[in-house]
Amino acid sequence: MESPATFILVGIPGLQSSYLWLAIFLSAMYTTALLGNSLIMTVICMDSTLQEPMYCFLCVLAAVDIVMASSVVPKMVSIFCSGDSSISFHGCFTQMYFVHAATAVETGLLLAMAFDRYVAICKPLHYSRILTPKMMLRMCVAIIIRAGMFMTPLSWMLTHLPFCGSNVVPHSYCEHMAVAKLACGDPMPSSLYSLICSSIIVGSDVAFITTSYVLILKTVFGLSSKNAQQKALSTCGSHVGVMALYYLPGMVSIYVAWLGQGIVPLHTQVLLADLYLIIPPTLNPIIYGIRTKQIRERIWSLLTRCFLPFQSGFMNIRLYRS
Repeated sequence: MESPATFILVGIPGLQSSYLWLAIFLSAMYTTALLGNSLIMTVICMDSTLQEPMYCFLCVLAAVDIVMASSVVPKMVSIFCSGDSSISFHGCFTQMYFVHAATAVETGLLLAMAFDRYVAICKPLHYSRILTPKMMLRMCVAIIIRAGMFMTPLSWMLTHLPFCGSNVVPHSYCEHMAVAKLACGDPMPSSLYSLICSSIIVGSDVAFITTSYVLILKTVFGLSSKNAQQKALSTCGSHVGVMALYYLPGMVSIYVAWLGQGIVPLHTQVLLADLYLIIPPTLNPIIYGIRTKQIRERIWSLLTRCFLPFQSGFMNIRLYRS
């Protein structure tokens, strides 16, 4: 049975009157995400003092955030601004693969960062021995392989379903469940696979992250120095904020899509799924930039070096003219 050449992305059903404002809002957030994450990657790569495991994981996280946001936002803005809602069959499944693989990689990176903080605070004398460059590379490769092992069977199941009816996707990107429901065959196996694997991956990661931070808090509150306590809590605070920002909207989005049929309006489900993919990439660099002293100082130093010559040149022109 021949599959459609293209799919039509509706956008956000019921909110067509707000498309211009949504396009402006998404464009602003996407620009912030690109600039913020690129700045963090640049600072970490250029500064030799920021080559610790925590900053390397943060650099990879920034790259994943750029991929995740770039997979969906440009097409969303195109739909909201110009009404260009068509996407090719293969383009749709490629977008789906990158979006869901990026979310799987991100949760693995958050677990790796929690493990890094656990070793740094609970086993500081063994930090350099445990988190060697080789170990960090293995962790990153394992995270990427896990995401591929999750997404490859899912993509295979979906692309082998017959699509003989409607090609209109009631969503603003090729979200798995929205596309699966258009199939003429039974989408339940792929939907169950997605729900079970997502729950296992996220559930196990959250369990390990929670255990790490319980042990961290136990160690921190056992320190005699209040200054050391505050420093350790401040370092972990940004990580906890980013994790809450990622997991809470993500889990709400997944289970609302499954359980909210007829209860939660469709436009609310779609909006939740959209914001889940753009809010973390936008706010992650802001949170880390504000709460991590070393990154904040390096960013300020980089911006000063970049803009000071322009200011000096401008002042020299003014003095010359006067």
